[in-house]
Amino acid sequence: MSKAIYGEFVERLRKIKDVASATALLNWDKEVNMPPAGAALRSQQVATLSGIAHELFVDDHFGKTISRLAASKHEFSFAERRNIELVQKQFERNRKFDTEFVQRKSKIISEGYHAWVKAKQANDYSIFQPVLKKLVDVLREQVDRLGYENHPYEALLDEYEPGGKVATLDALFDDVKKKLIPLLNKINAGTPPEDSFLKQHFDKDKQWDFGIEILRRMGYDFDAGRQDITPHPFTISFGASDVRVTTRINPDHFNTMTWSCIHEGGHALYEQGLPTASYGLPSGEYASLGIHESQSRLWENNVGRSHDYWRANFPLLQSSFPKELGHVSLDAFVKAINKVEAQPIRVEADELTYHFHILIRYELEKALIEGSLDTEGLDEIWNQKYKEYLGIDIKGPAEGILQDVHWGYGSIGYFPTYSLGSFYAAQFFAQAKKDVPDLEDSIRNNDNRPLLDWLRESIHSHGAIYHSEDLCEKVTGRGLSLDDFMEYADRKFSWVYGV
Repeated sequence: MSKAIYGEFVERLRKIKDVASATALLNWDKEVNMPPAGAALRSQQVATLSGIAHELFVDDHFGKTISRLAASKHEFSFAERRNIELVQKQFERNRKFDTEFVQRKSKIISEGYHAWVKAKQANDYSIFQPVLKKLVDVLREQVDRLGYENHPYEALLDEYEPGGKVATLDALFDDVKKKLIPLLNKINAGTPPEDSFLKQHFDKDKQWDFGIEILRRMGYDFDAGRQDITPHPFTISFGASDVRVTTRINPDHFNTMTWSCIHEGGHALYEQGLPTASYGLPSGEYASLGIHESQSRLWENNVGRSHDYWRANFPLLQSSFPKELGHVSLDAFVKAINKVEAQPIRVEADELTYHFHILIRYELEKALIEGSLDTEGLDEIWNQKYKEYLGIDIKGPAEGILQDVHWGYGSIGYFPTYSLGSFYAAQFFAQAKKDVPDLEDSIRNNDNRPLLDWLRESIHSHGAIYHSEDLCEKVTGRGLSLDDFMEYADRKFSWVYGV
């Protein structure tokens, strides 16, 4: 009898996933293809589907099904028990929201995205600020409905990093400041690499073709995905057999598109590697956004900025841009792409100062949710923090508070997962090198399959049945630590800067 009930449980979850995937497809189209006049109607369509998915999930009958399964979960396998436990937690969370709230929040998020696009294009925070206030207000309402133990921010963080705590993040970022600042001081005593050859004109079509080939070499399956152009790169999944990525191209700066492709490709490889038989179930979903970011940051930095990787890929790049890069040596190129230099744009930051970009956003988000900051004048506070942490004068909102789309989506609580992901990535890659003795040789020889196979088996195959910290301990034998990241960074940047 319990197995039959579990089958009913799976069927309902797959139906909910179908509706969520249709909503995601509308959101993808909104950013890739939709004409401007379609914005209002699209917001309504997305809100309607979001409401339907919510009603399917919080249905009383489904709640009774979950309770019956929970009462007899000893009859199930470990993965099935975890599916029941995780869905029960989500059910109890979602029951705190009625359909009116879900649809209202969805409409505000749609409004927020379009306001962000207009504001960024106009370089005018005042266009976005009133909608950002509405977004913050609805998220504060969400926090009140959910409740929290220690800090209101944790109610939002839990959506992206289940079980995440402010005290843990505060300690982590204190450790970042304690350990990264001395490394940055050490680097500043060295010789900065020459990188002017990265800042010249690179044909957009050739960049696009190179990016497509890079994705292929990583193992991205174009039969189960595609790439398009958007203002802010992202990855979106409708199931492992349809995972799409987007990028953006700056014809005057080579770095922009290449590491966008590698970063989003890392996300996509994770989604394409999730168990297809578990579609709709937690065992077929990603573990957390920290783990998701570990996959993108591992490919982007530990692999994509390494000497081994470019030994395999630099000849292709030079053949694409012989005039621009034909005279550049491999060592000079690798040192240039690893140059450490504080700058205003997060997605183009080096992998050391990057974490101060995240720290700034984390501090502002906490203050917004706890109510010690409001959205009015937030752009000025943003600028002050960039001056304090990175010594940078922000020229305008487009390169400041409007540079990221996340707040336009209402995704407050997301940003810390980028730093978590970088630290998980270093720890996972260090373990991969232990488990796959010839890993660096294979990367050097343009064979990324051994790494992808290791990631598939060690991380992707488990879906969300393990919490991030438990997964990290299962894979590496210990919980998250900054040690592997610092060892990796010290070794690489000592070579880049000759110190």
